[in-house]
Amino acid sequence: MTAPDATPPTSATPAPAPSWREAWAVYLQPRVLIVLLLGFSSGLPLALSGSTLLVWMRESGVDLGTIGLFALVGTPYTLKFIWAPLVDALHVPVFTRAFGRRRGWLVFSQLLLIGAILLLALTDPARSPLFVALGALLVATMSSTQDIVVDAFRVESLPESEQAAGMASYVAAYRIGMLISTAGVLFLVSAFEGTGIGRHAAWMWGYVAMAGLVLIGTITALVATEPEQSVRAEAETRGEAAFTRV
Repeated sequence: MTAPDATPPTSATPAPAPSWREAWAVYLQPRVLIVLLLGFSSGLPLALSGSTLLVWMRESGVDLGTIGLFALVGTPYTLKFIWAPLVDALHVPVFTRAFGRRRGWLVFSQLLLIGAILLLALTDPARSPLFVALGALLVATMSSTQDIVVDAFRVESLPESEQAAGMASYVAAYRIGMLISTAGVLFLVSAFEGTGIGRHAAWMWGYVAMAGLVLIGTITALVATEPEQSVRAEAETRGEAAFTRV
């Protein structure tokens, strides 16, 4: 009878920790950079129908009671879960066929968002607060719809190893977009007024500039490729009616 082997089992050698260069390299992956630019496009419109708009209204002499009611304009951001299944299931004519399900919705919502911001730029808070409210509501609705699509695009386009970096990039760019649509707009309005332009025209051109910046997200969506997961899902459900996929 032989004695049992007293040699302790050998454990697997742990993998070496990645260097700081390797850790940061993930942020330079094309997929992560695309998510970063889309995050900027998502963060940009938020203040245009919120805090920045309230500053414009206050400078235009709108009473505080009316300004307080404009807090309701942000309701689409809270209720966007209601139409998120529809965005996931329905196709946008022409856009889905040309760009795919996710990119088609991205381009479509961003073009409508640009139109809504331009419509808001043409309103006058002092003379027609009702039209300002309508424009702001359209901006918030299109912006929240864009958020739905960007979130789906981010999750489907990034592998698991890049999800954390993608989310970090998205949040950072989102905050930068918000900063530009708050402090950036106020800086632009002051600069326009410094050239002799009237206050209302200065605010209008400030909003027009923000509408132009949304094109960053539109160009990014056009350059990006449709996520493979979305392509497979679309192929599997092509014969189904839209509302059966909700």
